[in-house]
Amino acid sequence: AERHPRLSAARAAAPRGGGGAMGKQVLVTVGTTNFDALIRALDSDEVAEALVGRGFSRLVLQVGKTATYTPRVLVPEGRRRARHASGLEVEWVDLVPSLGALLQRSDLVVSHAGAGSIFEALGARKPLLVVPNSLLMDNHQVELALELADLGHLCWCREGDVLGTLQTMDLEGGVPYRPGSPSGLAGAIGRLVGLSE
Repeated sequence: AERHPRLSAARAAAPRGGGGAMGKQVLVTVGTTNFDALIRALDSDEVAEALVGRGFSRLVLQVGKTATYTPRVLVPEGRRRARHASGLEVEWVDLVPSLGALLQRSDLVVSHAGAGSIFEALGARKPLLVVPNSLLMDNHQVELALELADLGHLCWCREGDVLGTLQTMDLEGGVPYRPGSPSGLAGAIGRLVGLSE
């Protein structure tokens, strides 16, 4: 078995995004390590039903290369892909070589609060729900999520609030992130480290 299974070539090449013929997709990414609490929070019948209720038909979970928890409710244990009773197609992978293609085919991104993942999703202009990892030693992830949420670029919540946030978040009204204008980000970083008000 391949250590880092990839999505099938046919699915990877299929057009996605914007509610294409195959339906709307949610991408979950935890980066290269693990964020078991986020995957566990998403691995529920209620989350599947909430996503289907909002018009999504597919969920791809990137669980990280060191995950100790893999989906067991949405996908039967021992499998990586299944159709949930709600009708949601669910697949999980350890890692993907690049998130770029998956981001382009996705209509919503749920991400850990790593800066690289956040800015890649914002650059792709996708609605973004950020969930900081509460087990990390410092709270820089919370600070980054708060600042970007205050600017209107994303929604954020804690692991325990994922279901409610998915049910209610605005999928259309985010302020587009413009990577060519670093002054807002520089100001945000300055405020985070106490250099400016």
